[in-house]
Amino acid sequence: MDIFFSMRSNSAILILLTGLSLFNCKSYKQNILFKTDEATEIAQTLSSEDSNKKIQIGDYLELEVFTKFGEKIIDPDYELATSTNPNSEKLRPKLKYLVRNDGSAKLPMIGDVYLEGITLNEAEELLQAEYEEFYHNTFVNLNFLNKRVIILGSPGGKVVPIDNENTRLVEVIALADGIDNFGNGHNIRVLRGDQVFIADLSTIEGYQKGNILVEPGDIIYIEPIRRPFSEFMRDNGPVVASVASVISLVVLLISVNN
Repeated sequence: MDIFFSMRSNSAILILLTGLSLFNCKSYKQNILFKTDEATEIAQTLSSEDSNKKIQIGDYLELEVFTKFGEKIIDPDYELATSTNPNSEKLRPKLKYLVRNDGSAKLPMIGDVYLEGITLNEAEELLQAEYEEFYHNTFVNLNFLNKRVIILGSPGGKVVPIDNENTRLVEVIALADGIDNFGNGHNIRVLRGDQVFIADLSTIEGYQKGNILVEPGDIIYIEPIRRPFSEFMRDNGPVVASVASVISLVVLLISVNN
């Protein structure tokens, strides 16, 4: 009788462990993103599209126009810093200008200007010539306001602005607070259009190969380290408790009947 009871108990425990393993396999991988097929060819280099460095439809631009070839920016005689109204610069509105679907942006005084497909330097020269109609010796400064990359994975969801065209992967990760103890440093995926690049920053050699230049619009995914048991208990704690209660009841009934 004791042997029969022991077999029943062991069978119940086996059923519980089997159920846990099935739940576990499905549960702890459910929040992994951007999985790749092992048979899929992974690009080891990503092309640097010149179009990403040019003005595109949907870009927001910041425009500043100065006279006297931009003397105010340098202020060689230190006159502006000692002016009677040091806060006057703060009163000037900071506006952003959208490059519309037709490729043009509506700018103060000069109206619609077609800017799509040219670089910031080319646009600055173009606008300097346009503003010469109103001012002498103009100096134009133009910047992007919406160039950014997206960080997903262990650091959480973050959007990192890209102010420098020569920004590399490690710098972007550092701006997103780096790779914490939950991040997988040897499995970092960079998605750019239909291209995928996997970087391994866990070694010096991997860093030298994988510290690529990022482009605006890149998605950088730092895969989190998997902790199957803790994640399973977190996601399925109530189910485990219910199953354990049922098995305890079954074992109790078996012992009573025997």
